[in-house]
Amino acid sequence: MRVNRRGMAMVAALVSVLACSPADGPLPADEAPAAADRRAGAPGIGDPDFPKDGNGGYDVAHYDLVVDYVPTTKRLTGVTTIKATATQDLSRFNLDLSGLDVREVSVDGSPARFGRQGDELTVRPAKAIADRAGFTVRVAYSGTPKPAKDSANLGTYGFVPTSDGAFVASEPNGSKTWFPNNDHPSDKATYDFTITVPTGLTALANGELVGAPATKGGTTTFRWRERHPMASYLATATLGKFDLRHGATASGIPNLAATDPRFKSSLDKLYTTSAEVTDYWSTIFGPYPFSSTGGVVDNYSAGYALENQTKPLYGGFDPDDTIIAHELAHQWFGNSLTIRRWKDLWLNEGFATYAEWLWSEHKGRKTAEATFAELLKRPATDPMWTYPPGRAKPDDLFNQSVYTRGGMTLHALRGAIGDATFFTLLKTWAADHRYGHVTTDEFIDLAQRLSGKDLTALFDAWLFQPRRPT
Repeated sequence: MRVNRRGMAMVAALVSVLACSPADGPLPADEAPAAADRRAGAPGIGDPDFPKDGNGGYDVAHYDLVVDYVPTTKRLTGVTTIKATATQDLSRFNLDLSGLDVREVSVDGSPARFGRQGDELTVRPAKAIADRAGFTVRVAYSGTPKPAKDSANLGTYGFVPTSDGAFVASEPNGSKTWFPNNDHPSDKATYDFTITVPTGLTALANGELVGAPATKGGTTTFRWRERHPMASYLATATLGKFDLRHGATASGIPNLAATDPRFKSSLDKLYTTSAEVTDYWSTIFGPYPFSSTGGVVDNYSAGYALENQTKPLYGGFDPDDTIIAHELAHQWFGNSLTIRRWKDLWLNEGFATYAEWLWSEHKGRKTAEATFAELLKRPATDPMWTYPPGRAKPDDLFNQSVYTRGGMTLHALRGAIGDATFFTLLKTWAADHRYGHVTTDEFIDLAQRLSGKDLTALFDAWLFQPRRPT
């Protein structure tokens, strides 16, 4: 994610008999979780900073999302089918879902009891699920999506209605505003999207189109597939009026740029810059991890950009090449390599920020060393020095220190171990954890192993101390 400082399908007839409890209330008293029921999945995935995000007891492998959205009424109708594997015996489990009315739930084809409490959808299958068993849960729902608000530094995110469609940018936990899921980056999955909109609009999602859009009866259905593992906060279903440019980068990676008509003049620049950046990062960070690249500029003035997997999203502004470089660097650092816990967010934002400096250096503008030296001159009283980026704070997750001081950490490391080892480190880091999860400790261990140096003091000073390093 990059804060922009210039601005800061169709569900068939469903029977309600599958719903054995109120859609907006808890399970009946005789169905409430018993304290001694060790088979109940946890309502959180185990991130102490975000205890209500995600869910315990299972691991998702695939989401199949069928979404019908009508911008004039702002009504969404959806069916989400989730394929998962239990990580314990399960008598019940939770999904994250904010608002929206659940009409029916089934597990492995059989009706399931369900209840709602806040953003938790609790599901009790007709038959308990055994540890390590695969299972499929299907949730039918509808309503008016309400975007999430009040995340530090962001404002509004999730499924955001626009004048002609929807702007969908879900970091950190906004995916639950439009589909039920395990809403935490530590559970990645593959995705299929079937999105139906009024004819004349375009629906954009992650991955690549599966076949041509199909138009019938005044609506058009778009099918997208992301076959690489993806964190829930990177999923998008951005839709509206768009001008499109299709093609490929010089190295042959499929490339799609889309701009709202208000930003049509940005289309060619977005397309060519995204292609150039993707190919250049492939020489610096290693092979591009996904099957397509590109970007989307929508007309919603979000004040930020988000690295949605394969299709970075720019909210209401014409991105310059530096911002595009930042968001596409995330395709490696954040998307392919995904943090297990939000506290390690510098592994996403510090890396993408440093990529901005590397891009400037590559283009013959300011060097990374010059940027680093300029930032180091900030007085000791600057707030950046009192916020250690190695431990992102849950109430101030996107603090600029996570970005800027995180990037400075990498430059200090580059100076300590030399260019050859540093750039080998970046490629090795990206290759060793491709499509997986990462932690700060793992990065420090790899840096020390490749350099043969004890870097404890360097990382401690730059990542964990509330003062300016000396």
